[in-house]
Amino acid sequence: MIRNQQALRNIARRYATSSGPQARASVPNYELFNQRLNKARTTILENKPLTLAQKILYAHLHDVESMTSAPIPGESYLKLSPDRVAMQDASAQMAILQFMLSGMKQTAVPTSIHCDHLVEAYEGADLDVARSWQTSREIYEFLQAASQRYGIAFWRPGSGIIHQLVLENYAAPGTLMLGTDSHTPNAGGLGMLAIGVGGADAVDAMADIPWELKAPRVLGVQLRGKLNPWGNPKDVILALAGKLSVRGGTGSIIEYFGDGVQSLSCTGMATICNMGAEVGATTSVFPYTSSMARYLAATKRAAIAAAADAQQAAYLSADKQVAADPARYYDEVIDIDLSALEPGYNGPFTPDLHTPRSLMADTVKAEGWSDKVSAALIGSCTNSSYQDLSRAASLARQASARGLKVAEGTEFLVSPGSEQIRATMERDGIQEAFEAIGAKVLANACGPCIGQWNRDENPVVKNKETNSIVSSFNRNFRARNDGNPNTMNFLTSPEMVLGAALGGRLSFNPLTDSLTDAKGELFKLEPPSGDELPTSGYAAGRSEYQPLLEHQSDKPIPISPTSTRLQTLEAFVPWNGQEFTNSRVLVTVQGKCTTDHISAAGKWLKYKGHLENLARNTLIGAANAALDGRVNEVRNAVDGLQPAVGSIPDVAMSYKNARVPWLVIADYNYGEGSAREHAAMQPRFLGCNMVIARSFARIHETNLKKQGVLPLVFARPDEDYFIFAKDPHELVVSTQGVVGLNEHTPVVQLTVDRVQNGEVVETHKIECVHTMSADQIGWFKAGSALNLIASQQKAAHE
Repeated sequence: MIRNQQALRNIARRYATSSGPQARASVPNYELFNQRLNKARTTILENKPLTLAQKILYAHLHDVESMTSAPIPGESYLKLSPDRVAMQDASAQMAILQFMLSGMKQTAVPTSIHCDHLVEAYEGADLDVARSWQTSREIYEFLQAASQRYGIAFWRPGSGIIHQLVLENYAAPGTLMLGTDSHTPNAGGLGMLAIGVGGADAVDAMADIPWELKAPRVLGVQLRGKLNPWGNPKDVILALAGKLSVRGGTGSIIEYFGDGVQSLSCTGMATICNMGAEVGATTSVFPYTSSMARYLAATKRAAIAAAADAQQAAYLSADKQVAADPARYYDEVIDIDLSALEPGYNGPFTPDLHTPRSLMADTVKAEGWSDKVSAALIGSCTNSSYQDLSRAASLARQASARGLKVAEGTEFLVSPGSEQIRATMERDGIQEAFEAIGAKVLANACGPCIGQWNRDENPVVKNKETNSIVSSFNRNFRARNDGNPNTMNFLTSPEMVLGAALGGRLSFNPLTDSLTDAKGELFKLEPPSGDELPTSGYAAGRSEYQPLLEHQSDKPIPISPTSTRLQTLEAFVPWNGQEFTNSRVLVTVQGKCTTDHISAAGKWLKYKGHLENLARNTLIGAANAALDGRVNEVRNAVDGLQPAVGSIPDVAMSYKNARVPWLVIADYNYGEGSAREHAAMQPRFLGCNMVIARSFARIHETNLKKQGVLPLVFARPDEDYFIFAKDPHELVVSTQGVVGLNEHTPVVQLTVDRVQNGEVVETHKIECVHTMSADQIGWFKAGSALNLIASQQKAAHE
């Protein structure tokens, strides 16, 4: 029996219907989930009380019978069987190119592709979508053909943002989904365990290969009370990010509980889960509530709500003992009083720098931030629900009634989350309310949030001027939104964005400060109001934005050999079975280095399907510790190679051409941010064999492993990192412990020689550790996880 036939039978057991392109999720097989969970409870778990996150994880164990003991958080690896995969168009290109090499005829689990990343915000909605077809037709036709061939639901550009569409159509309480985007946890607002991954991880699930996850800790966040009238669920995660920092949630699932949970809408909980990615959390999740049931019914999934209602106590919430004594069962507990929570701003340049609204005016002055708001942006996958937009519109109507528009010099942009939201917003007068005060409504796409914002004609971008923008987005790294490294993005709620648009200043506080109306009279805004769900139901929107659900197994997939945007992948070379010797240090990265720094987005998004072209942006945002923090500049370590001093990708390419192995030295939380696996594939393509860091972000560390790059962590990060900060081009690195690499012996020794004028002038012995499981070591030896999958598929067909 070939593997993919077995895979289809497996997925048929998990869902009420078999796999294939779906417009909406079918009813989960809760009976099977409970059988698996009970098996785990009575064997390896010894009937201990469980959190909600643990229940969902253990209900998706691939083979509990083979386990002999309970998983140890932070140490053990879980092998899981996800129920679904979702991909956005930028990351889907490389995932599909990899899946094409897997030998599978059809995806083993329901899968969807959402075209939201390649639409550039410029003229507005329909014009921008039409232009994206002109500029990215080759990509869309490739993804559509692949979807048809492999039985994937294909959502065209303009249909909406992946996370909003998943919430509206595919999320189901108690299920497990992988998504090739870091904000996949958005679906945790509907009780789903939704985890952001790289494309190679998605290929595992699509090919019915057990997916590995290091057993996470569970961080409990107890919510008490109810939000005040100006409060938004966004304020919960903004405050939490301020407490935890961008790496405080690493290795943990954030699970919310407490009486305050019941006061939140489903879409509000999704907002909180969405931005949990900014603290490094594996994912975030809420227990099943009545607001989830209402949302499921409103989005034509009443059957799922009915099935979930019956599972609320047994499966879709933490055990009673956990609720009674949370400190005993959660690894950490944080308490948040919703009634005392104040609206806030996070930024600039990092999503964890939190300032309460009442302190903003003084902080702006003290920090020297630009007070003038050059742009105010509502939308993105984080805050584009009907409730968000209707509450913001209530403030817009107050201003309009007093003859007021947005402040002079402030651009006001709105991005609906989906065609369903846009159509409902138009029908219910929300769009009209925004446009009345000067808003431009953009396409149902990511747009400015991910850097797809044509702001080049604006003087602040053209002249790289310091300026402030206020957004309801989730991420605000330097130069991310408009390419200007001096644009400061402050993250906040849609209500605060609207207030900033009207006041025109960061220091304007809509809770206490007055506006001047058209008659010159002062007035204050009343607290916002809005509906959790549209009273007349959701409008369906335009038919062309419904998903394509065709399955044609013989459909050809077009890739032109002369294309600059798509390139068939070649398998990476397997490990040669020897220690790494004579490796050179390409760069010692100083400070924050996100996946935006390693593999830039913006104008580079068009090359996401062409690894060779995309490799030209590798690490161009990285600061070099050896050159006083200069960005994208390194010395060539090999005499005679050109350039002697040059950009990071140019020097890396010179090493590749000369067959010189190289490595990267990195600071703390290396690779935070997006799930883009290109940040691992590009260094691998250019010849990188190791990345040695003070610590890694979870997704990026896994992506490196998937692509055959060995990620190591300094055993003494606060000492050994600095050896590489001085003239790293003089250092020659060799390993001891790569041969014989195993999960029980995590130590790899480095011998680091400093060579000057051909002579070794000093030698350092440095201890590093790895976190590779047995399966991950198999990926490394094969050259990549994909190489291993392809060989397994070949063997299964022989």
